[in-house]
Amino acid sequence: MLAVVKVGTSSITSPCGVIDRDAVAKLCDEVAALRAQGHQMVVVTSGAIAAGLPALQMSRPSDLATLQAVAAVGQSRLMRVYDEVLQGHGLVGGQVLLAPLDFVHRSQYLHARQTVLRLLELGVIPIVNENDAIADDEIRFGDNDRLAALVAHLVGADTLVLLTDTPGLYTADPRLHEDASLIEEILEVDHELEQVVAGGIGSDRGSGGMASKLAAAKIAAWSGVRAVIAGAARPGVLAAALAGEPGVGTVLRPRDRRLPARKLWIAFAVGASGTVVVDDGARRALIERNTSLLPAGVTGVEGRFDAEAAVEIAGADGKVFAKGLVRHGAVRIREWAGRRTAELPPDLAHEIVHRDDLVMLP
Repeated sequence: MLAVVKVGTSSITSPCGVIDRDAVAKLCDEVAALRAQGHQMVVVTSGAIAAGLPALQMSRPSDLATLQAVAAVGQSRLMRVYDEVLQGHGLVGGQVLLAPLDFVHRSQYLHARQTVLRLLELGVIPIVNENDAIADDEIRFGDNDRLAALVAHLVGADTLVLLTDTPGLYTADPRLHEDASLIEEILEVDHELEQVVAGGIGSDRGSGGMASKLAAAKIAAWSGVRAVIAGAARPGVLAAALAGEPGVGTVLRPRDRRLPARKLWIAFAVGASGTVVVDDGARRALIERNTSLLPAGVTGVEGRFDAEAAVEIAGADGKVFAKGLVRHGAVRIREWAGRRTAELPPDLAHEIVHRDDLVMLP
């Protein structure tokens, strides 16, 4: 079995925010045991910023430039801990720094996949992290959760394990509600479930929360990957997750239909900059015939955005049913709304969203 395991900052740091070597050792002990059983393992780890703060004798800054600088200092220190612990098991770790944008350009996607799969062939444990030091919009809520789900798609994983500081998803916040119970299995993520976990916050040492874990599990499910949200502190949690033991955490079953990497990125990894509203005829054509969105079916535009931005597509009832990358900015789309192809300039692409850049949402 090929598994991707993601561990968050709060699960590998002490209460004062320093990298906890014992916590990293527990994770690596379990990874090594599974490797010995013949499983292939990829680790997606947070913690670069937490590792860099003590070295610079700083508290967590709020500005992006300083966060990136701290991540640059901390990344090598974080990898040093992994390298030293893995070496005790006779294993070698290989650092792979990625960003969500690596999943939208096919050449970058193929290079990333080739590198990670080759590391596995060489018996190396890939240690993946966000490329925080140079990315300009990536130190944000839940990125490494989403990144882990995208990596699971990248390598064709069987299972994604999202380790956190709670045993899984609950019916309510267990810190506030004594009667909250663990949700052991999710067949489909719906709006009601998203509302249950919406607003969940991460610890003060990390950037994620249960909402981002659920979003990542949803990405995995759309990738055909089984996802497990479980507690990092539980003994033998990885073996239990891979074996499918009852009560190990919250399990989200994979969907039968697997989205291509580019459409997965459009649907879940890039934020929407606006909304294009369409009439009922256009909505049916997009859903039933897999067509491109043309100006004739557009009835309204919400927001300000440029060409190639991601937008949501909503029907006449206001409900969002699709998402895509626009070929024109908001100003031009407003000008073209409702116009037939024969009325448009012949030297410009007529599609508002091409079908290759369009994803139907549940």
